[in-house]
Amino acid sequence: MTSSPRRQDGATLIEVLVALLVTAIGVMGAAAVQLNAVKFNQAAKFRSNAVFLANDISDRMRANRVVALKGDYDIAIDDDAPTGTGAVAVDLREWLGEVALRLPAGDGAVIRDDTRFTIRIQWSEGRLEKTREGSAPSLQTFDFVTEL
Repeated sequence: MTSSPRRQDGATLIEVLVALLVTAIGVMGAAAVQLNAVKFNQAAKFRSNAVFLANDISDRMRANRVVALKGDYDIAIDDDAPTGTGAVAVDLREWLGEVALRLPAGDGAVIRDDTRFTIRIQWSEGRLEKTREGSAPSLQTFDFVTEL
């Protein structure tokens, strides 16, 4: 009687477990990439909104250039929107309302230096920071400088 070499009928349990581990790591990596893409897309949306809002108030000031140069559009961060019925009060109230609506914890300021205006928009990215790698500050600021 001759002995024949043993033939392998299937994969061993260890080979199956290694294959499952490699597959699981790949799926988790793909999920992490997708999650980061969504977060960074949201951050880019906030920045785009800030640019749009800065252009909005600068266009409103250009429409009322004489009044803007007198300083009627000047407003600081954390100031309340004006309550009057004039054009400037309506412009600032609508603009600050849009800033608060489009950006989380959004606020804005208009700072005048002669004919040069700095439009500052701030918002919070604290919700995104909790899951983002690194330690970026949660309060983001966008400054738009224009001259009337």
